Amino acid sequence: MTQQQIWGVDAASRYDTPGTGMFAPEVLGPTVDRLAALADGGPVLELAIGTGRVAVPLAERGVPVTGIELSQPMVDVLRTKVDDATIPVVMGDMATVRAPGSFSLVYLVYNTISNLLTQAEQVECFRNAARHLEPGGRFLIELWVPQLRVLPPGVRATVWADEPGYLGLDTYDVLAQHVVSHHVHFGDGTDAQLFRSPHRYVWPAELDLMGQLAGFELESRHADWSGAEFTAESTSHVSVYRLRRPVRSLA
Repeated sequence: MTQQQIWGVDAASRYDTPGTGMFAPEVLGPTVDRLAALADGGPVLELAIGTGRVAVPLAERGVPVTGIELSQPMVDVLRTKVDDATIPVVMGDMATVRAPGSFSLVYLVYNTISNLLTQAEQVECFRNAARHLEPGGRFLIELWVPQLRVLPPGVRATVWADEPGYLGLDTYDVLAQHVVSHHVHFGDGTDAQLFRSPHRYVWPAELDLMGQLAGFELESRHADWSGAEFTAESTSHVSVYRLRRPVRSLA
């Protein structure tokens, strides 16, 4: 199944959960605060902009936002919130498509780099971010840390959410560094709705090497958007990479 098929009309129609989950003020507020600070008044580019969960409130702060997105249905939902003049979007693959202009910040949130299912594609995503940045610009990635330590020998799945009406679990292929996330929504009856998405998980050290290959150096890494310390127990991280400035010739 392709990413376009996964993020089709049905997924787009159910993606937004205003006021709850990843749309909750306590989640979204610190995200927008951090991105606005890193933009420092300059234009920004969101890779995989989706329905505008982050882009819309960021634009409302006065930050000029452009997006790249593969899914037309997701952009159709975005267009119910803002027009193309407010947040222009270029359709295509975030690893290869070029948006016009240059930016002070490129960002990729909520584990989305893992939607690219090969290491080569993920490296190209870093390189594409670099192509869009001004010298010294930043690339921010929000990503989860693979929870392989909780897998007993011979067990391939972890349950990471067990809430009323919802069950979330991941099945791992540790040889290929692939994981399929299963989201099960159910009510009081016997019916349930399943949404699955494949990912390639990336360790922080591997992510740093990808950054080096694209001309970045790690500037900071925190456990969350509020700046908590990243430790061996952290389940996710917000990493900021700085594009190395070209060395000036002394000749």
